[in-house]
Amino acid sequence: MLGFIREHSGSLFLSFALHGLLAGILVAMTQFSLPRAPPSVQPLPIDAVVVDSQVLHAAAVVRSAESRAAQQARAAALAQQQRAHDAAVTEADAAAAERTAEALQTEAKQAQAKQAQAKQVESQRVAQAQRLAAQQRVVEGQKATASAQALHATEAKRAADAKHAAEAKHAAEAKHAAEAKQAAEGRVTSEREAALRRQIAEEEHLSAVEAGPMLDRYKASLLNRITRAWIRPPSARIGIDCLVAVTQLPGGEVTAASVTQCNGDAAVRQSIENAVYRASPLPEPPDPALFQRNFAFRFKPNE
Repeated sequence: MLGFIREHSGSLFLSFALHGLLAGILVAMTQFSLPRAPPSVQPLPIDAVVVDSQVLHAAAVVRSAESRAAQQARAAALAQQQRAHDAAVTEADAAAAERTAEALQTEAKQAQAKQAQAKQVESQRVAQAQRLAAQQRVVEGQKATASAQALHATEAKRAADAKHAAEAKHAAEAKHAAEAKQAAEGRVTSEREAALRRQIAEEEHLSAVEAGPMLDRYKASLLNRITRAWIRPPSARIGIDCLVAVTQLPGGEVTAASVTQCNGDAAVRQSIENAVYRASPLPEPPDPALFQRNFAFRFKPNE
């Protein structure tokens, strides 16, 4: 605005001077043209000034010129104001555009910074996630290793325990078997010794019995029982001498009888075997030591 005033100071001064002169003329003309109230008592003498028409024409010309100048000045001022306004608007738009550009650039920089920061944060997050994943893998690997070691140790302990148990069981079984074998051998030895003692005792008893008269009496009772049961066949002759084998059960029941040697014929042999079966059960011995399951005797019915 100050630049506009400095640029058009001459025109403005001339316009102000013309306006002042025109205002003075108009005031003067107004003073003279206004009607005055008549005096209340008597009219006073009129003191008038006669204005020449040329002066009025000149004043009209001046007013017309001043009006045109004022209009031109106003038009110029308006144009200057419009230009100043347009320049200001343009400058403001430029400033606004510059500010907008700066703001956009700032926003772009901020966006880039935010994007870079976001990328950095994302990179840090990815790196952190990778580190955590690596640590997790390491921890899991350690856990797996520890678990495998613990499992291996458990299996080794179980195997060692099983081996020790098997060895202990084998040792116990071997000891039991040795003890059983020793006991069995001891029993066998004891049984053998007892049997030997019994056998010796029986033999001694049998020898003592056989040395006495009971054996002869027992043989005589057997022979008498069989002889009484014998039915002589027609072919039997005097002097029959046959060896007979007999098998008996405790109680004297005969289970087998056969003539092994004989001087008689088949009828004689069969008659003697039949006599042994008919004599069953045979007499019991006076002493159990004299009992024999298998025994043989000579059959001589004529003696």
